[in-house]
Amino acid sequence: MRNRVSSSEYLALLSLKYEVDADKFFEALVTAGKNQKSMCGSLSIERRQEKRDKIILLITNGSKVVAQFPLSREFLMAQSNPIKIRTDDATNGRSMKQYRKLQPLQIKDLRIGMKRVTLKAEILEVSEPVLVVTRFGNMASVANALVSDETGKIRLCLWNEQINSVSVGDTVEIENASISTFRGERQLRVGKKGILRIAPEAIAN
Repeated sequence: MRNRVSSSEYLALLSLKYEVDADKFFEALVTAGKNQKSMCGSLSIERRQEKRDKIILLITNGSKVVAQFPLSREFLMAQSNPIKIRTDDATNGRSMKQYRKLQPLQIKDLRIGMKRVTLKAEILEVSEPVLVVTRFGNMASVANALVSDETGKIRLCLWNEQINSVSVGDTVEIENASISTFRGERQLRVGKKGILRIAPEAIAN
């Protein structure tokens, strides 16, 4: 569990990478969640969409997309800055080193049972979402996306807010995913601790 990069840890790593103060960064995220857009150093933060208790934020550095992912209202309303709490962990070198070592795999390299998968791929299609009952008894929306790179294709399982965070034609970066099987076919899954975001550049065909 500790080897996975949480939202607060990932944002702490961004604050270190782009040399922005953790408190100012968190304040900018909160402002963007309320007022559509804010700035923090070289980073621009924009609210793209709101769904239930999640707000999807887009972070850019000039014309470069840094990240796009959902944050909960609970995260943005936290009394103690969750980014600053994680900054100390990141500055000990272990988390930053771990983050930098995340190297994208190619689809041809993916095997069932793999975890902590980092991948870059293009969204080819997204199925219509359907409502399902989870093993915990909750209702959830689920859809399947077909993604590809120059080496192959694989199905990507999308849940709830993940469905509306991507569109056909988007190039996405995925971190901390796992590879499972569904009806005999490989499937890419991004859990609660995983990251799904729009990549800054397109994949060459």
